Amino acid sequence: MASSFRSVDRRTVLRGTLAAGAGIAFGPLLFRGTAQAYAWSRTLTQGDSGADVTELQIRVAGWAADSAGHSRVGIDGDFGPGTAAAVRRFQTAYGLAADGSVGPLTQGKLNALEQSDGSTAHFDWSEFADRSSGTFDGGKLSVSAVKENVRRCMYKLEALRKKLGDKPITVNSGFRSIAHNADIGGAADSMHLYGTAADLDVPGVANKTVYQKAETCGFSGLETYSTDHQHVDSRADLGRDWWWEDGTI
Repeated sequence: MASSFRSVDRRTVLRGTLAAGAGIAFGPLLFRGTAQAYAWSRTLTQGDSGADVTELQIRVAGWAADSAGHSRVGIDGDFGPGTAAAVRRFQTAYGLAADGSVGPLTQGKLNALEQSDGSTAHFDWSEFADRSSGTFDGGKLSVSAVKENVRRCMYKLEALRKKLGDKPITVNSGFRSIAHNADIGGAADSMHLYGTAADLDVPGVANKTVYQKAETCGFSGLETYSTDHQHVDSRADLGRDWWWEDGTI
């Protein structure tokens, strides 16, 4: 369960300061200081497999369902029915023909959500860094593994943001080091230690609404909406059981 600890939003203060150190490989991507959109080499359709399908699944994982349910897009490199359904939802949301085929127009929309340093259009690495050290070190996984989990979380949050009517989302707490998590009284095996969790504030939107929309975004961990923030995480991606504290609402 996430701590109720909140921190001053540091998006403005830290925007871009971590990007210079983000030149590490995440699967098929290599993040550098210049724009480098993902190099889709083919149109993807149901039945395809490969590293490009894995990247597609990461980017549409937030479009896992139309309604609340324990649904998630498997990140397995196999373009099955679940991936196709998520693609169609993404296409509909972005005004594309919802045919489930990932060609140049859909690929262009997917790449438009990518910043040159590997973060996403509306979320920066600085927002997810440990609030004590400003890094992604000292957690339960390696720095590269933590940052990959953070990247995957960003894409789900892009979907959540879209479903909330493009309302800006503030990330109050993302990754936490073991030391910092202990200092603020976080759970011993908090999902924040793996980079797969975020505590959110959406000004002007009730936490209950955020919770309800998050139920369709593939988040397998949701803390109660009755606190001063909304916690979301992807614990099922780590092989953990689903946990929605308020159940399905």
